[in-house]
Amino acid sequence: MKARSQFVCQQCGAAYAKWVGQCTNCHTWNSLVEQIVELESNKKTAIEKGRVSGKKLSFVKLKSVTPSDAKARLLTGFKDLDIVLGGGILMGSVSLLAGQPGIGKSTLLMQICAEVAKNHNVLYVSGEESAGQVKLRAERLGADSEKLSFAASTSGNDIAKTIESGEFNLVIVDSIQTLAMDEISSAPGTVSQVTNCGNLIIRAAKQTDTAVVIVGHVTKEGTLAGPKVLEHLVDVVLNFEGDRYGGFKTVRAIKNRFGSTNEVAIFEMISSGLKEVQNPSAALLAERTNTDGSIILATLEGNRPILVEIQALATPSNFGYPKRTASGFDINRLNLLIAVLERRTKLKLSDKDIFINVVGGMKIQDSAADLAVCMAIASAVAGRKLSEEYVVFGEVGLGGEIRSAFRADQRIAEAKKLGFKHAIGPATVHNKFVVPVKDLRETLIRYVK
Repeated sequence: MKARSQFVCQQCGAAYAKWVGQCTNCHTWNSLVEQIVELESNKKTAIEKGRVSGKKLSFVKLKSVTPSDAKARLLTGFKDLDIVLGGGILMGSVSLLAGQPGIGKSTLLMQICAEVAKNHNVLYVSGEESAGQVKLRAERLGADSEKLSFAASTSGNDIAKTIESGEFNLVIVDSIQTLAMDEISSAPGTVSQVTNCGNLIIRAAKQTDTAVVIVGHVTKEGTLAGPKVLEHLVDVVLNFEGDRYGGFKTVRAIKNRFGSTNEVAIFEMISSGLKEVQNPSAALLAERTNTDGSIILATLEGNRPILVEIQALATPSNFGYPKRTASGFDINRLNLLIAVLERRTKLKLSDKDIFINVVGGMKIQDSAADLAVCMAIASAVAGRKLSEEYVVFGEVGLGGEIRSAFRADQRIAEAKKLGFKHAIGPATVHNKFVVPVKDLRETLIRYVK
């Protein structure tokens, strides 16, 4: 008998026979998730069978267990990516890689396959491409090892069975949204298919100590598509971010059971594939010209300090409602900073369209970028420049006060390395290199000239 599915609201638990956009019980939009349920007639039987068929677990003393980190890891060929993974791909681990279409997920995985296949057996399973298409990419990236195999399949059952054979040390599954199990009637990509196929593959990987990397699609908002339970099941969740048409691309771990989630690997796409960027600060500032609205920010990508240019442009608004646009910076944070500038520094911004750009396709999530953004806006509005000797960092409070920044020493060291003379930063940072500032208004008056 085929399993029956129903749609359950993740907020209030109300169940529906079919999907609806809004839960009629709690009035929450897009909260319904498809779930497989037992038929009512089988529930009691299943519980009774479970009590009878269950048996005592076999257990070992925790002291006698060898830590999993002592197992050999598979090196990816990218030093920074190995650091993001905690030292490489751990045998028996399951990693989930998500990113926008066309950003380079398949390219990155093929380059990893080329490196790992030098010494280990690797299987690349694709549910989206044929063998001929993958062969063309493999030739371009130099993946021609005899230990690299390919299979085209959309069957979760067959892939799990292949992993259970133990013939391969690393298996790439591209992608989880294309897989389906024979026992479930719903279409590939649905919640039930993604959850159950993921469970099946993870169980097979753990049994045979096989490293598995699963590719996941993303929604139009940029979040990982499919049920949240998939992220909980896997060991590592990697986000591949950046501009698909150019600029730098970053890989960061948003979950990692075997390492830190503060590391980041930075890549650029060239004709021969993805290449690690060893000195991103120098590359980002290579084409910079010191004009009004241009400020150099000392920020952090994970644990790595980076200098990046913040550009601002202010133009008279032709409509009643001024436009605010940000590329690489949170638009809500930008609106907040504009309000602080208007209230605390008396700048008139209500009749101006304001545009913010983070050069190089970078996405800044650092609160210490506040001061640089505010100074860039003020510089653009006033038509004045900041001296080329300065870099900027610091968080701006609602009262216009400049607050402390995380890991200031690393930011300062990076600025010194690239030849800057001073840094404008919070007064809480005690370093001769830093010009201490406490108030946003005084900072703009003194340094934007």
